[in-house]
Amino acid sequence: VQLQASGGGLVQAGGSLRLSCADSGRIVSHVGWFRQAPGREREFVAAMNWRGDRKNYVDSVKGRFTISRDNLNNTVYLRMNSLKPEDTAVYYCNADKSPFYSWGQGTQVTVSS
Repeated sequence: VQLQASGGGLVQAGGSLRLSCADSGRIVSHVGWFRQAPGREREFVAAMNWRGDRKNYVDSVKGRFTISRDNLNNTVYLRMNSLKPEDTAVYYCNADKSPFYSWGQGTQVTVSS
């Protein structure tokens, strides 16, 4: 299984981005988004189950980020609104909890103030 994140970029504070996570292997039922800022440990951001009726978010993104999925295309999205400079990080997608699959390269999100 290989999950690859894409869609990052440079955006001003208050802006929006939508990240995509493509699953090239077998379907991963519980998918999570994670991020790692320079000098910090990787942290959980959001996760959802296959049906989409269970979603979890870290407190710092609640009300701003939305996780969703398109099961027909094996793609999970992370819509990020009202971005803040502290959201700057490399974003990854993976299983929502250990054991994780191998981590891909992630996608860089940079929010300027």
